Amino acid sequence: QVQLVESGGGLVQAGSSLRLSCATSGRTFRRYNMGWFRQAPGKEREFVATLAWIDGSIDYADSVKGRFGISRDYAKNTLNLQMNSLKPEDTAVYYCAASARRILSTSDVDSWGQGTQVTVSS
Repeated sequence: QVQLVESGGGLVQAGSSLRLSCATSGRTFRRYNMGWFRQAPGKEREFVATLAWIDGSIDYADSVKGRFGISRDYAKNTLNLQMNSLKPEDTAVYYCAASARRILSTSDVDSWGQGTQVTVSS
């Protein structure tokens, strides 16, 4: 398993931006598919975005398309999530995820980070 540590969450107003980062253990970072999920209070954990290691292909949940951007920094062994035009409904704990398989749902994930809270006020 790969070790994942998220950072960058916080409390912001609607319309603002935040950048989340996920620090990883470097030896296996390059060969893992990476992703972001989120879980709001009382709701199931849901897919946000994923980036495949083999071809760099990216997928987003419809709810964040055009507002969020996922990227990875190989020099720093980090996965990033740039979140723009934040809405109150984006409020959730955001989790970094890694897998040897293509990530489309929680069942595809091998390793989880501890999560970072994002709160968007109206």
